[in-house]
Amino acid sequence: MTHTTDKTPRPAVLDLEAGRRAFIRACGLGAAGAAVFAATGAAPAAAATTDLDVLNFALNLEYLEAEFYVRAAFGRGLASGDISGTGRLGGVIGGRKVTFATKNIRLYAEEIADDEEKHVKLLRGALGSQRVARPAINLTDSFTAAAQAAGLIGEGQTFDAFANETNFLLAAYIFEDVGVTAYKGAAPLLANKALLETAAGILAVEAYHAGVIRTILFGLGLFDAAQAISNARDSLDGASEIDQGIGTANKANLVPTDAFGVAFSRSVPQVKNIVYLSPTGAKGGFFPSGINGAFA
Repeated sequence: MTHTTDKTPRPAVLDLEAGRRAFIRACGLGAAGAAVFAATGAAPAAAATTDLDVLNFALNLEYLEAEFYVRAAFGRGLASGDISGTGRLGGVIGGRKVTFATKNIRLYAEEIADDEEKHVKLLRGALGSQRVARPAINLTDSFTAAAQAAGLIGEGQTFDAFANETNFLLAAYIFEDVGVTAYKGAAPLLANKALLETAAGILAVEAYHAGVIRTILFGLGLFDAAQAISNARDSLDGASEIDQGIGTANKANLVPTDAFGVAFSRSVPQVKNIVYLSPTGAKGGFFPSGINGAFA
């Protein structure tokens, strides 16, 4: 498997900040404003789902991904200035720097970690004072429970997602595809076109990430493990059978799509079931005390 390591330089912090400010201005979510308008320009009813609710739901998921990747790639968590907000601030259990045996996999992990941390900053900046705090996150028991549900380990065994690069890749695969389907499922809920464009941009990045992880797993021949994880996700998100593994040694399935070559969507309850590791949506799994925000 050949990978190109000659990469275009990452955007400077100054560029990120400028883009963030432009995004906030376009969305009308400056320091004064948390008012989000529907397509008609009228303020939504108090009980209706707002764009802010959708962004905060996405922020919960970005907290999870960022904490996982930043710890695995760099051996640290998110900065204290990137976790505060409304709702209960929680700690993070587990996570440490992975000793990567393969340079390319380490570089992929570092790039993904950088992207996920920037997603957190972008969403927090857009939400301003309305952003939710990072909820409690468990990166230890959650991965063990997920691995047991998938049949990767037996009862009484543990799965350390940070023990080696193979475990890291399988752990990343547990929720990587979920981010893609979550953003696609959220698209119809967004009324503001500037928000929709940015969400589409984040979805594209998450799809790139998922494609990277799926491709590496395919190259390593981890077809059975990936299929087991896929089956476990399908068992959690309801009656639908939309999840797909990476294929077999004779047929690749690196891009999971429907019959028309389109990515699948997941609803908020379906996503929560997976990250809670509960078919009933009971709090637990990666978010032991649940998420913060309107969808909590």
